[in-house]
Parts: sequence; structure tokens; C-alpha cells
Amino acid sequence: MIEKSPDDYIEYRIHKSFETLKEVQVHIQNKFWNTAVNRMYYACFYAVIALLVKDKLEISSHSGVRQIFGQKYVKTGVINKELAKLYTDLFEKRHKGDYNDFFDFDEETVTDLFPKTELFIVAINELLKK
Repeated sequence: MIEKSPDDYIEYRIHKSFETLKEVQVHIQNKFWNTAVNRMYYACFYAVIALLVKDKLEISSHSGVRQIFGQKYVKTGVINKELAKLYTDLFEKRHKGDYNDFFDFDEETVTDLFPKTELFIVAINELLKK
């Protein structure tokens, strides 16, 4: 097995993030609202992981990733608080959509979240380029 560098891993994760955004569009077209929310969360998660790897931070849980992201990038002003709030909102929505019985998101919620998710990932990608 060929050893991968941190840069390889960062590139893989941000690529996965953009690829997952494309999946979201398919789920929206097919009106799979809960799945679209799930994939939007993971698209953001992959981007945040890439950022953490760039800064040599290894976190093993979703909650840990959110916590470190908040401390290192949001509280310091590196990421806009309103944009960063989306990540927490998607985390909570994904959890609700995945684990609550008899719960479904609607088209308005999902189509409102999608452009914000794109902005979040583009902002992370810009940070990765610095």
C-alpha cells in the first residue's frame, strides 16, 4: 500500500465534499429530502475534516470535529459565524432526519439549505488554498 501524504488526504476530502454536493442535487431532484439533508451535512463534514488535517488536528468524533471547528475557526473569526452556524444546524437536522421516526424534511427547508451549504464548502475550500 502506498503511503498517502496529508496533502493527498486534504485533496481527497475536499473532492469528496464537492462530489457529495452533486449527490445532493440528485436527491433534491428526486424529492429525497431527508437524504439530501444527510448528504449536505456530510459534504460540510468532509470539508471541515480537510481543514483540520491541513492544520494537523486529528479528531475522531463528529461532535469533536464540531467543537474544534468552533474553537479554532469560528471563535477566532476565520469563518463567519452565520456561515458556521449552518454546520451545526445541518448536524442537528441530519441527526433528526436519520434517527427520528415519522419525521421528514420538506422541499422549502432543503432548497433553503442547499445554497448555504455550497457557500460553506466554497469558503472552506478557499481557506485550504491559503
